[in-house]
Amino acid sequence: MKRYDFDTYIDRIGTDCEKYEDLLPVFGTDQVIPLWLADMDFATPDFVVEAMERRMKHPIFGYTFRPQCYFDAIRGWVMRHSGWDIETSWIAFSPGVVAGVTFGMLSCTKEGDGVVIQPPVYHPFGNTIRANRRTVLNNPLVQDPQTGEYRIDFEDLDKKLAQAKAFILCNPHNPTGRVFTREELLRMGELCRKHDVTIISDEIHCDFIFRPHEHLHIASLSDDLANRTVTLIAPSKSFNVAGFSTAVAIVPNAERRAAYQAEVDKIHIENGNIFGSVALKTAYEQGDEWMVQVVDYLQGNIDFVYDFMTANIPSVGCYKPEATFLMWLDFRGWGMSQAELNHFLVYEAGLGLGDGSIYGVEGTGFQRLNVGTPRSVLQRALNQLLEAVRKRGL
Repeated sequence: MKRYDFDTYIDRIGTDCEKYEDLLPVFGTDQVIPLWLADMDFATPDFVVEAMERRMKHPIFGYTFRPQCYFDAIRGWVMRHSGWDIETSWIAFSPGVVAGVTFGMLSCTKEGDGVVIQPPVYHPFGNTIRANRRTVLNNPLVQDPQTGEYRIDFEDLDKKLAQAKAFILCNPHNPTGRVFTREELLRMGELCRKHDVTIISDEIHCDFIFRPHEHLHIASLSDDLANRTVTLIAPSKSFNVAGFSTAVAIVPNAERRAAYQAEVDKIHIENGNIFGSVALKTAYEQGDEWMVQVVDYLQGNIDFVYDFMTANIPSVGCYKPEATFLMWLDFRGWGMSQAELNHFLVYEAGLGLGDGSIYGVEGTGFQRLNVGTPRSVLQRALNQLLEAVRKRGL
């Protein structure tokens, strides 16, 4: 069995890498360790690179289509990793998960309709709702002050869904790292059935699940949920191929799928690109062992950050996520404003983290930390943070 190397640092400067080369407009300086964008610093697995190289050797890159083996790869991956037996006809294309979320939303709503989200949550959800003249309805997750775990306010969700046509579910949840349980998913689904609300489920992080937790596709839990859900997955996070812009929409209901496809067709992006198709097919066919190893390494990184923070900077709330390669750090105990916190982290600690306030007012006082990087990078970042904390006397 091949062992993959996640410890070697790879210099990404000069590759038009947003995470490393877009620091100045984001942070006001490029002198920070970038741990913000949800993009891992690990080499894309060799079998994907080799498949791309084989395709590149053919000198013509004309119009292409997605062959049956592409759909078989998706079906096989979903079945092996979740036990959900999907049909080829259910699969539709999207250039990315957020685009797919948008197509799903447009396919079941009109201007002015309400769309429910659960902040603190991935900020493009709110952005696309507002940009398309729909109404954001927030159902904030509630954090347990003792454990730091986030729970759903079902009473409020019931009220918000009564005003909505669509519900954008993020499972696993970004940035809190929750993996919603079967009971939670069924209860959310029952409320969506009660109010006849379409579920648009962003499940892009579903491959990054830490024991003993289990990811369940909400659409796999009942026929009703399958018929009212648009599920979005992608190999982009899992295999570090986000630059190929290839995502998958799984839409079991034929009418709902036709409505989704109509939104895709409006802007004529159905073809995608040959390289994204090759990357997806190869990753989903050959990536099982890679996924086991990368999740194991990420668990080690999470444990490392948690142990360091609890031992050295206990004033910062640090919780282990149930999924994703993102940690949600609580700095509220420092009593700083968000602007003060951001300034301290950037200019005193030299860290480029994800500003928690962009995920909603519920994220004020928090920062999102990407642990998808060699452990040596995390060691350096945490040491810089500790030194800055000591200098400040925090």
